[in-house]
Amino acid sequence: MTRSRPINFLAGAAAIPLVALAVAACGGGGAATAASPPKTSSGASATVGVANSSLGSILVNSNGRTLYLFKADSGAKSACAGACATAWPPLMATGTPTAGTGLTASKLGTITRSNGGQQVTYNGHPLYLFVKDTKAGETNGQGATAFGAAWFALTPSGNQASAPASSSGGSASSGSYSY
Repeated sequence: MTRSRPINFLAGAAAIPLVALAVAACGGGGAATAASPPKTSSGASATVGVANSSLGSILVNSNGRTLYLFKADSGAKSACAGACATAWPPLMATGTPTAGTGLTASKLGTITRSNGGQQVTYNGHPLYLFVKDTKAGETNGQGATAFGAAWFALTPSGNQASAPASSSGGSASSGSYSY
């Protein structure tokens, strides 16, 4: 009977990786699912789209990340450079930006930044991401004051979202996306 103990141990040790494999195959790893990229009415990929969040309908980039306006910007000129642009990266365009379903295409444009790059604008507001929004749907920058002024997500009308970020860190990852 002493021989059955090593066999039982080996059988138990072999079961552990099998259970781990089964959990991983079923998606039990807890990884978030990426949101679908925004689309234009014709089905093409869009530069800017609309997502439903705890703030209501807001503008998002092609990866579903929240886009913000900076209250220090004046007209079609960005007031965010250097360390500011590191924390609040501008949404840059490599060609003509496209508006997703639910947006007014005529409100979408670009400005030329000091480095010569083209930053996307909506309703005259230069658009930015926030480095602490690490996944689609987060709104951690909503209402933040940094680099001399406040930051707000934008609504499809092109105005600042007025609802404050949630007390649980501003995550809106449970929101639904409509492009």
